[in-house]
Amino acid sequence: MYETLKLDVDGAVALVTLNNPSQMNALSHQMLAELSKLLDELENDNSIGVTVFWGGERLFGAGANIKEVSQIEKSYDAFVWSRGIQKVFNRIENSSKATMAAIGGIALGGCLELALACDLRIASRSAKVGLPEINLGVLPGAGGTQRLPRLIGASKAKEMLLIGEPVPAEEAYRLGLVNRVVEDGSLLEESMKMAKQIAAKAPLARAMIKSAVNVGIGLDIEKGLEHEAKCFAILFNTDDLREGTKAFLEKRAADFRGR
Repeated sequence: MYETLKLDVDGAVALVTLNNPSQMNALSHQMLAELSKLLDELENDNSIGVTVFWGGERLFGAGANIKEVSQIEKSYDAFVWSRGIQKVFNRIENSSKATMAAIGGIALGGCLELALACDLRIASRSAKVGLPEINLGVLPGAGGTQRLPRLIGASKAKEMLLIGEPVPAEEAYRLGLVNRVVEDGSLLEESMKMAKQIAAKAPLARAMIKSAVNVGIGLDIEKGLEHEAKCFAILFNTDDLREGTKAFLEKRAADFRGR
């Protein structure tokens, strides 16, 4: 069904592999179209709780397809291209599923921007991440200038953006760009372990937590607290809340159904 992506499902976890190694997993028009279609498929599948994106132990992705980008001649076409890829990545960020990027090898440019749209990022110890677009005379157009400062602060984000050199995984962890660093060779195992842990939690609470954080971060504190209270209240009308509290009192594992 997909030529540049590969989908594997393990229980409630969907593993999406960027699968165009001959092009170093560059984000081509075809890959983005297939990614949009795949996101539709996953969003409509209530059995999936977590989506993990990865490219392999030695490569996440080298960025945008430079050959395709070089063919853009007009500013308006560049704007349309940028907004198009932003909309795809926004769907990852705003998915009701938890999303993770498992970064092995290099994650540069648009591929790092894909990872930045995820809720969580895990990197192998030898991985490197960066936004080198300045070296091409351009800037990241798929969310990098907006999401990176929100993760690591404006000053450090500007340093990465203005120098354009990749940083090693340990530095990315220290900055808060990645959540965990794992040993080489164990990236997929550790990522799937974490994904399954998240997938076992209450689906509706997971979605409301994402909403509370993603929406609230763009509001002033009082409006953010109000949005949090609304998300909190919504969950009080769910079977999952009743099951969770009952299971806690009965000292057993909860059986969440997403209702």
